[in-house]
Amino acid sequence: MLVTATEAKNRFGSVCSAAKKEPVFVQKDGRIDTVILSADQFEALKATQRSKNLKKHKSEFEKKYANWIKEMNQDFESTGHWCEDLRIW
Repeated sequence: MLVTATEAKNRFGSVCSAAKKEPVFVQKDGRIDTVILSADQFEALKATQRSKNLKKHKSEFEKKYANWIKEMNQDFESTGHWCEDLRIW
């Protein structure tokens, strides 16, 4: 749905109802200025972004610490213990 900023202001209740079904694009000065989403759509968008960020961080971590990860995996495969070097102080 596409509305002008004036229409959005004057018909805010109906615009909010429409946003529950689909995003509402608010036009100002002939261009899209704002998008109104339902709370569910917004949460889904945030969840997608968090998932992308987590995948990116995981990939960066694995690249940065690839040698250490490989070493830890080899130690585990040879001894079967992941915490052999831990000490209680």
